[in-house]
Amino acid sequence: MKLGLQIMRFDWPGSPANIGSTLAAIGKTADAAGFDSLWVMDHFFQMDVPQMGVQPEEPMFDGYTALSYLAAVTENVRLGTMVTGVNYRHPGHLLKIISNLDVLSGGRAILGIGAGWYEREAKGLGFPFPATKERFEMLEETLQILKQAWLGDFSAYSGKHYQLAEPMNNPQPLTQPHPPILIGGGGEKKTLRLVAQYADACNLFAFMGSEGLAHKLNVLRGHCEDLGRDYAEIEKTALGGVNLGEGGITASELVAFCSELADLGFNTYIFSVTNVEQLWQIEQIGREVIPEIAEL
Repeated sequence: MKLGLQIMRFDWPGSPANIGSTLAAIGKTADAAGFDSLWVMDHFFQMDVPQMGVQPEEPMFDGYTALSYLAAVTENVRLGTMVTGVNYRHPGHLLKIISNLDVLSGGRAILGIGAGWYEREAKGLGFPFPATKERFEMLEETLQILKQAWLGDFSAYSGKHYQLAEPMNNPQPLTQPHPPILIGGGGEKKTLRLVAQYADACNLFAFMGSEGLAHKLNVLRGHCEDLGRDYAEIEKTALGGVNLGEGGITASELVAFCSELADLGFNTYIFSVTNVEQLWQIEQIGREVIPEIAEL
């Protein structure tokens, strides 16, 4: 079992003046602690979810700007967005962004991608936000374009939503055959089918509980069987949150939860940490959790 750290807030005491230095400290600490991956949201507004204690007006960074910065201050941890909305970047541009991040980081890029959902953000900044059906069509075409180009085929691509006369991509990623593709979401008819057909990893919300998560993995397994895909090839990741501070959980409770996820078939638990700028939590996880779950 591996752990990933998601950084989803930047409104730390002293921000915005200290955001750069604090983000660097978080990245370096997670890298040293043994986290497998670092993630940022691909949003331009903070989420509009008051029940989570967040407001749209809070600081938010372009995900790939933040990841490029983290690439420069870390050495081993993998880097991805949780997850890129397909409507925010043309696939020809996204192809270059992920490839460049992989090269500059020494082969540590992960493409986290999904159909997108944040209508207020898209309309606020003027991004296209077509109907759900169209966004899923765009997602599948984007995956086809990326995989084609990453395999060295720069021939023209003509789809319903995208036409690329020459998707040339140099330099190609260091990671072979291409950076891992993670598709976020648990939609049973479309999202999990796309995982089975195109992705290297899925991502499901941990709050679904054991029964809900097991069901989603069974649906994924069914899609794999239908498509002739080896289910075991796909990394299963869950997304949640952790608070080791007052009123939160203990390190041993986190170990137990990771064990439950492993029993369900998950390989990686990705989570945000409450008050992540308090680096002792990351350090404690490195000492007391990561070694305990390494063999799960």
